[in-house]
Amino acid sequence: MTDKNKENFKFVWRITAAHTIAYFCAGIFALYVIDYETWFSNGAISSFMLPTDTPIVALGPALQIIRGLIMALVLLPLRKAFTNEKSGFIKLGFLVLGLSLFSTFAAAMGSLDGFIYTNVPIIEQIMGYPEAFLWTVLFVGILWAFYKFEKKVINITAIVLVVLVVLMSTMGYLAATGIINTPS
Repeated sequence: MTDKNKENFKFVWRITAAHTIAYFCAGIFALYVIDYETWFSNGAISSFMLPTDTPIVALGPALQIIRGLIMALVLLPLRKAFTNEKSGFIKLGFLVLGLSLFSTFAAAMGSLDGFIYTNVPIIEQIMGYPEAFLWTVLFVGILWAFYKFEKKVINITAIVLVVLVVLMSTMGYLAATGIINTPS
């Protein structure tokens, strides 16, 4: 494997791991602090968001590996702009917030088009902002740690955390579908 291929592989792994870990942590925050269970079962949001006890929702964190891979492949041509430039990871954070939250290519909740084209009250649209900001800070922070310290322990920790997220998510899905029984 050439040095360029190794660097590309590391970048893809790091983006995928950072996204998966950050998504899980921000999701737990949103579930318990923002109270997504109540929020997703009332008001305008309940008409298009699945309840938090739906089996596929439990599997969502494991499926974020796919989203992380997509993000990594999209960001790969810009890798050096984030990893080699001063304040590159801060630039990545602003890019992600700008394109994935404020200026999406759909009328997504909390985006400019969401405010213009949906019937969802603005207060309900911005309820997800704390989760999005937390995800962005965690995502960028994890990537920064990967590149700043280049330590084997960071890679091992990331592998363990990604495996735990996948296992917990899969077990949640299996329990929610009734495939495995959990004590009540």
